[in-house]
Amino acid sequence: MPALRLPSLNAVRAFEAAARLGSYVAAAAELCVTQPAIGRHVKALEERLQTALFLRTPRGVLLTDEGRRYFEQVSAALAQIAAATYELESRAQERWLRLIVVPGFAGRWLRHHLAEFRALHPGVRIALEPNPSFTALSAERADLGIAFGEPEEFQSPAEVLLRPAIFPVCSPQFLQQHGPLHSVADLLRQVLLHEDDGTWWDTWLQAQGVRARTSSEMSYVSADQVIELALDSAGIALTNQWLVADELASGRLVRPLPQQSVHEAYVLLTPGTVLTPQAQAFRHWLLGKLQNAPVL
Repeated sequence: MPALRLPSLNAVRAFEAAARLGSYVAAAAELCVTQPAIGRHVKALEERLQTALFLRTPRGVLLTDEGRRYFEQVSAALAQIAAATYELESRAQERWLRLIVVPGFAGRWLRHHLAEFRALHPGVRIALEPNPSFTALSAERADLGIAFGEPEEFQSPAEVLLRPAIFPVCSPQFLQQHGPLHSVADLLRQVLLHEDDGTWWDTWLQAQGVRARTSSEMSYVSADQVIELALDSAGIALTNQWLVADELASGRLVRPLPQQSVHEAYVLLTPGTVLTPQAQAFRHWLLGKLQNAPVL
């Protein structure tokens, strides 16, 4: 099928605006061009069609019968083009960023800062999935992940975001009832809240010079859950400043001992494919946000 011989789109737009507004001056203002430019476009279109489209009057322009029929068809065509363009632009602007994040970091730090990222990138919509134990990321499932552990533990490319200091916390009420604590060894006589089978506490205690094997009758999997239990005076939890800064500042949680140590890291996981533009933007924002945050 031979290609359609179409008139200049600029000429058609100039004609449509002049016909709709009844004036070259108004059409020029709407299209941000000069009045003579509108006149040249209309003249070129009339020569192409070999038909007069307007009657010129002192007050503006009036459509001829042929011009009116042409206007009805081209205005409908331009409206279709505009609608199709808007639909695709809207889809592009509503880009989804799919994140899988360990629940503690998702709920206690990230959600408080996502509004800042969205303000910088208003066209990005975010789907946030809390997950306490994922080790790999596929492009079909998510664009980025934030996990806690050592980079070599994960099956997907992992980039260290930060290594927070880990320390015990409890409620003031719990400490008043069961304290004070004078040494790390005193923790062994307290109710310790576990995210696992006891390994996390054992590792931390060993870093403080105390060799012990703690037992876990309940494992809560998520850092978020053990923090909530600590707030409810159910025991002592291990956590970091990024997760409990507000609670420590308000006095809802306290540190029963000053000791702390650095262990595993928050890592950014990627699916091993080229990052989407929204994922690249989020990674850049997140790295900057963490690097510029006060030292915790």
